[in-house]
Amino acid sequence: MSKREHWGSRFGFVLAASGSAIGLGNIWKFPYIAGENGGAAFIFVYLLCIVIVGLPVVIAEILMGRTTQRNPVGAFRKLGGNKFWVMVGGLGVLAGFIILSFYAVIAGWSAGYMVEALQGKFSSFHTVTDSTNYFNSLVGDPTWMIGFYSIFFVFTMAVVYLGVKDGIEKGSKIMMPILFIILIILMIKGISLKGSGEGLSFLMKPDWSKINGSSILIALGHAFFTLSLGMGALMTYGSYLDQKTNIPNAATQIVFLDTLIALMAGVAIFTIVFATGQDPAVGPGLIFNTLTVIFGNMTGGYVFGLLFFLLLTLAALTSSISLLEVVVAYFVDERGWRRHRAVLMFGLFVFLFGVPSALSFNLLADFTMFGKTFFDLADFAASNILLPLGGFFISVFVAWIWGLDKAMIELKKGAENIFKDGDWLINAFKIFLKFIAPVMIFIVFLHSTGLLESAIEQVKNYWIIILVIVILLIVISRRRIKK
Repeated sequence: MSKREHWGSRFGFVLAASGSAIGLGNIWKFPYIAGENGGAAFIFVYLLCIVIVGLPVVIAEILMGRTTQRNPVGAFRKLGGNKFWVMVGGLGVLAGFIILSFYAVIAGWSAGYMVEALQGKFSSFHTVTDSTNYFNSLVGDPTWMIGFYSIFFVFTMAVVYLGVKDGIEKGSKIMMPILFIILIILMIKGISLKGSGEGLSFLMKPDWSKINGSSILIALGHAFFTLSLGMGALMTYGSYLDQKTNIPNAATQIVFLDTLIALMAGVAIFTIVFATGQDPAVGPGLIFNTLTVIFGNMTGGYVFGLLFFLLLTLAALTSSISLLEVVVAYFVDERGWRRHRAVLMFGLFVFLFGVPSALSFNLLADFTMFGKTFFDLADFAASNILLPLGGFFISVFVAWIWGLDKAMIELKKGAENIFKDGDWLINAFKIFLKFIAPVMIFIVFLHSTGLLESAIEQVKNYWIIILVIVILLIVISRRRIKK
């Protein structure tokens, strides 16, 4: 087997891992849900969820990768031994495979709209109806959909083909700074517009009356999903680290950058939306329908529209690269394949698997399974089932099966100045990972699949659900592997 690749620098790893976390959801979803659920009050709850759930699991996932120098399947096999945990690792590879297949379809829209912006098409939009009709005509065209889906996929494969240091790391060092520069330009433009203060108020003004059980679950779910947890991407990226890397410090930087990008995007988008008198409460349509009208009718809109969809495409590309790398790393580590062969073979395989998702908006729009199109079914299976289950099992495995004593020995490597025996940080990390994270992630799983509401109807009490999860953890702990 050839020598395993490693990152050229810790900075390169942080940028690549941040790029994995920063995706389409950061650009439109977080600002929208924050504004609709209490603004700054929601952001406070979200940050709390990041600290007690997101950050501990990020650290655990990266730690498993660095300790074993393997992909998710290999990491669970090396630390866990039995077939069940190897299958859990396989869930991460499967999740990466499925998510990439439909994620690249949406990313293809971004790439396509970058070309539409370049051609000046937005100037013909005078109302949201105009832009909506145009969008529907594009996604209803199989040639347009498959074409830009293919172009985006080729770029994803090309970066992963070049390897960890020469492809993913160098690509991240180019794309991430460009992403930041574009966001800063868009923020300055938005803030400079008359009436932008309403947009800042929409996003940042705390409204505690909107904080309830539902908004907390939304914050918790987004805190988990935005960090790309549960699909093995951070574990795979962590496997290319050396033992000198300070994982807690790197993980904190990744979480910080992911949250910063989301907030910057919110400022850029909603200052422009409110300053131009558009409706912010339109969900995903805000990007392809509302903003295109704004760019088509504002001073400098040609340039800013082009920059915005370049931003969206770069954010999508940094995420899709990590998704493909999870699949490729499995075949390189576990099957002994050469990287180039694995990228070409399974890049093509994922691409073909995603074609029905691309056609779900046109030729296969009437083809449904379980009441969902192929695109919706793939999205539901990966995002609502595989990801939260993966995150749940990662936190349970590190805390209860591998064991926090063994995990802490590995975590202290490169972080001796942060983690010291008896320190409050160690105690907090252990409590968050061992008890709080598994319980909260399992609730996310129940909520995302619709099982939570059904369970509440039956038991009328969240605490019974939490008690069941705690009992489950105790049962699992009895099966802890002794080495």
